[in-house]
Amino acid sequence: MTMDGIELSDAARGFLKAMASETRQQIMELFVGGVELTVNEVAERMSLAQSATSTHLATLRDGGVLASRREWKTVYYRADSARISKALSDLQATLNACCPPDDAPAAGCC
Repeated sequence: MTMDGIELSDAARGFLKAMASETRQQIMELFVGGVELTVNEVAERMSLAQSATSTHLATLRDGGVLASRREWKTVYYRADSARISKALSDLQATLNACCPPDDAPAAGCC
């Protein structure tokens, strides 16, 4: 979506979509401190069905919030701090361009 030449990056858009769910926000709390978890571990800790958990984890991974690695048949998930930082930086740049602080000139979207 473009607003007078200001466009939200794919990274920021994916981040916002991934974090739009309260359940996914709660899932992300499980990954604090670099913890790696499997689908089953997340499902158990969140009291969710494995299928629902898989869907949430896929959305978080696709949104750039989680990274995954496969070890045999087991997939381990962890927070992807580099991609999260990029998305947040892009989002902040877009918001600053759209709605600058009171002492800076506006770019026209607010």
